[in-house]
Amino acid sequence: METINYLKLQAKNLYKDFKTQKTYFDSSFGGDYFGYTPKYFDVDALVTDYNINEKKFTLMNAQHIIAKLAGFDKWTELSDSSESALELGKLLFDNMHKIRPEDWHFYILDIENANDILLDDEDKLGIFIQVFADVEGHQSYGYDYRLSSNEEFANEEPKVKKVKKKSLKQITVLPLKGTVRSKFITIANSVFEDDLERLEVRQPDAVRKLWNAEKYIDEILLKPDMLPIDQDYALSLVSAFLVHHVISLADETEEDDLNAS
Repeated sequence: METINYLKLQAKNLYKDFKTQKTYFDSSFGGDYFGYTPKYFDVDALVTDYNINEKKFTLMNAQHIIAKLAGFDKWTELSDSSESALELGKLLFDNMHKIRPEDWHFYILDIENANDILLDDEDKLGIFIQVFADVEGHQSYGYDYRLSSNEEFANEEPKVKKVKKKSLKQITVLPLKGTVRSKFITIANSVFEDDLERLEVRQPDAVRKLWNAEKYIDEILLKPDMLPIDQDYALSLVSAFLVHHVISLADETEEDDLNAS
């Protein structure tokens, strides 16, 4: 199946899920609610996170949501993209449990800024395959809106919409201090060791000598122009971005060896 047709199918599936909509009165809440018996997507979560108008949901709206989940701003941008960009969008959709599209865009921006380059669609696709698609262990701090394909929903009654609780903790001042800073440093050290093993770095001890979790958190990860930022979202950036920093440190150790010889 062509990539564009695959994404069109996801939009049709999402639209089918919305068409299972039923209105019912819930006495415990004292009002009418929309309920769904979806097969493909967690409709309630999508409604909450994307501020969807449940009374006027069309196939075009479904296409817009799928475009967002595939890393595009809108469906027209998706349909006009290169084959490499479409393939990347499909991989972002299929791997939403590993990384959110927002985190991926920040990840690429970080690479481009650090190396003063502009990556094309083919470069981005290759990076995603190498770092995320073909590598297990990544865990997104976002939400996987897909439902398991083998679940059966035919006999379920409509349920009250589940509103996912969002973090109320915001980072408004840098550098981080106290227990928040300690939490970020602890997670950074843990992710660093995982990335070091996953990347099979040839000189891990040399890379460890260059690694400084405090400096990474204080000077590299978070910047003033990112504030205010949700604390949980900021923590997700550690997992999304640190692998690139580890690669840079590994390259630095190899370059030092070449200069020494």
